[in-house]
Amino acid sequence: MPMNKEARIEKPEDACLEGETLVDAAYRRLRQDIITSARQPGERLRIEKLKAIYGIGPTPLREAMQKLAQDGLVVGEGNRGFTVAPLDPDEFMDLNLARTVIEKEALRLAIEKGGDDWEAGVVAAAYLMAKEDAALEASTGQVPDSWERANSGLHLALVSACGSKWLLKMRGGLHDLCERYRRASVYRGMGNRDLKAEHAAIVEAALARDADRACRLIGEHFALTAAALTSASQDAGPGRFDLDDKAAGGDA
Repeated sequence: MPMNKEARIEKPEDACLEGETLVDAAYRRLRQDIITSARQPGERLRIEKLKAIYGIGPTPLREAMQKLAQDGLVVGEGNRGFTVAPLDPDEFMDLNLARTVIEKEALRLAIEKGGDDWEAGVVAAAYLMAKEDAALEASTGQVPDSWERANSGLHLALVSACGSKWLLKMRGGLHDLCERYRRASVYRGMGNRDLKAEHAAIVEAALARDADRACRLIGEHFALTAAALTSASQDAGPGRFDLDDKAAGGDA
């Protein structure tokens, strides 16, 4: 009889990427599972359960959760351990504001500094994004991971030539935190948005070196996602997002 996914035990040596410590591996894998809602908001992170899921011992897991608490992804409860941080609509609006400001500045710098390699990277990422947008438009199911990867890849390609490692680091952290909110709702349709057209317009403006237009379009793109998630939280009731059956719309 097949073993339940969460009951699967992995060998510790299989839990790490090359060069990773067990703490790094625990941090990476827990962080990804929290962002993608494999570990649900409010879930108690019990060490024995996590050992079985990830094949990593209690000490690295506790250290990883302390790092995740610094990221705001888990909440420490004193001697009671840790839980996955809840979703707060007000926090999301604050995150989205910060993300939009940083994304616009990074994009403006990338348009100014980017050369042929940057343009080629944007064109390649836009090609993959167009394919995923077309597939998503024809789908009636949940947004697949392949779409999420293409979307993240396109937005990263657009800002990749900004010339600031710190700006990219801050931008990446905010992107991941916003992704957690976006993925927390089940997608049952993309509403009235034409994501393929939105992405294409941003790419066109960036490659034309029209920084003002590209930044305006990015701002509008992110604002539509924020509006969709705000609507989902209002439908679900004060202070929460509906994790069961509300459509959140597409990502920015």
